[in-house]
Amino acid sequence: MGGMDARFAEDAVAVGNPGCTGAPRDQPQYFPPMNDGSALADVLLQRFPVLADLPAGALARVLAECPVRTVRAGERLFDRHTPCEGFPLVLDGTVRVSTVSSGGREIVLYRVTPGEGCILSGGCLLGHTDYSATGVAETDVSLVRLPPALFNELMTVSEPFRRFVFDMYGSRLAEVMELVEEVAFRKVDTRLAKLLVQRGPVIEATHQALANELGSVRVFVSRMLRSFEERGWVRLERERVTVVDPRALTQFAQD
Repeated sequence: MGGMDARFAEDAVAVGNPGCTGAPRDQPQYFPPMNDGSALADVLLQRFPVLADLPAGALARVLAECPVRTVRAGERLFDRHTPCEGFPLVLDGTVRVSTVSSGGREIVLYRVTPGEGCILSGGCLLGHTDYSATGVAETDVSLVRLPPALFNELMTVSEPFRRFVFDMYGSRLAEVMELVEEVAFRKVDTRLAKLLVQRGPVIEATHQALANELGSVRVFVSRMLRSFEERGWVRLERERVTVVDPRALTQFAQD
């Protein structure tokens, strides 16, 4: 362990090393919002307290090799059948990870929010495989991306970091299993009612976005939303759904 710690200390270089870009040339351009090492350290430790438990010199190496990157809303971080360039740690914003059927229907697998990493990226790095889904910035996103070599070293030498990654796997697996159960065994109308209650009282989204969330198609979701509006449960506006009667929607979702 001592040799590992020494290597982390020896490998530390100046903050802002451009070598850790994390994305191939055809990926969206990133815009570093901060270059101050102490400010970045504060943000990292606030979002990811586990980094305080890294071996000596490891945090300095993260700061040196991985400056903050910003991805604009709507841009892709990764796509299906492309190699993984690193393990992203989200500081601000939301990344939507989804998959698309051969018929063009999208279903959202999970979201990565501040203080979380992307387990799909971790799985690709550990398994030496390409991505099997797409990651898109749902809002403007700030992140650092651990390059593969550093991620694999931290998984080897840091038990707290390893536990952090595997804990995320456990929680994401539970979410995906719940999603499979919802898609396989519950009707779209009850799932839509549940989604509106969870996301309400005001949901800023198009009908297509809600359909993607449910793994359905826009025409069905629009029809059900109009039905909910006729019953007085929701109010529809352009790219906005306002929940008027959450109790009725909850009861409908449970029936």
